[in-house]
Amino acid sequence: MTVEKIIEKKKKRQLKGIVVSDKMQKTIVVSVVRLKKHPKYKKYFKVTRKFKAHDENNEYHVADKVVIEETRPLSKDKKWRVISKPLA
Repeated sequence: MTVEKIIEKKKKRQLKGIVVSDKMQKTIVVSVVRLKKHPKYKKYFKVTRKFKAHDENNEYHVADKVVIEETRPLSKDKKWRVISKPLA
């Protein structure tokens, strides 16, 4: 009997955020805000996290809204790449 292994591609995480820095070459810093619920008081609060993302053509600048996608490590800190500007 032959056993075929079906390897499904893992869907990569995508996050929406705002560019806060574009001073590096081919790299931008994207700030992603999410809502987190307090375990005891059940109140939602904002949590901000910054990600370095690869921008091959240096086309995104500060205050642009972008979508980033997880990818293989490109450097020590860079594990995301810019997909596009969000449509909506």
